[in-house]
Amino acid sequence: MAQAESPDANIYFVPHHSKWPFVGSVSMFVTMLGVASWLNDLSWGMWVFYAGVVMLCATLFMWFGDVIRESVAGHYNRQVDVSFRMGMVWFIFSEVMFFAAFFGALFYARTLALPWLGGEGDGVMTNSLLWEGFSAAWPSAGPGQVGGQFQTIPAWGLPLLNTLILLTSGITITIAHHALKAGNRKQLLIWLGATVLLGCTFLFFQAEEYVHAYKELNLTLGSGIYGSTFFMLTGFHGLHVTLGTIMLLIIWFRCAKGHFTKDNHFGFEAVAWYWHFVDVVWLGLFLFVYVL
Repeated sequence: MAQAESPDANIYFVPHHSKWPFVGSVSMFVTMLGVASWLNDLSWGMWVFYAGVVMLCATLFMWFGDVIRESVAGHYNRQVDVSFRMGMVWFIFSEVMFFAAFFGALFYARTLALPWLGGEGDGVMTNSLLWEGFSAAWPSAGPGQVGGQFQTIPAWGLPLLNTLILLTSGITITIAHHALKAGNRKQLLIWLGATVLLGCTFLFFQAEEYVHAYKELNLTLGSGIYGSTFFMLTGFHGLHVTLGTIMLLIIWFRCAKGHFTKDNHFGFEAVAWYWHFVDVVWLGLFLFVYVL
């Protein structure tokens, strides 16, 4: 990750007197206090939440700024590089488990709970007494048609376009990586910039899709089990694309300032790993949410 490395491989750089872990903890506490208060209809909850988000963003900005300055100054050696790589691997693994829980919720609702409510197996009594005549067809708002009738978004419209956009972005960032390893900064900046633009384009079309779903299809977060799983999966993925795009933009500026060399550029690689992970998650989401 560093432009220059510490000559002594036996010394592991440990920053002293860093205030950011404490400040970050306070910021997250304020953010969650605001969320809890907002959900409980307290008038000041929304403002506390926004204050916490601002504090958290400022903390991350300044904390990562310190890390970048330490890296450029040559404080990091191979041992630190290995730690960064292990940390990123575990972080992505935690993200895999995060989305696995949501895909598991979709599987449970669609494959197990819905047929049971429809009268299959042990659910015959429940269906006849509580939800007589309920059809277990997917997509469903659930028994009682919570949220009313709605229409689904066809897979072969904007979702397919967004799939092609993300797949293309996976190609552009790979080309940018090869340009970095070849020492071609001009090509690096062009292809990395193209990846940022593709990420922004994806988010624009997803926003268009959400507006269309709410205004014209009556597909909302309150549209029963289908609406909740649809917006839960696509919304959290959109959040990850947003974070990934911000990370790519920061890396673009770092590349422009010459922070990376063809041999030392884990900061770039870490963001590329994350972006490829986002691409893979979308492929699963496109298949199980839109197509099937």
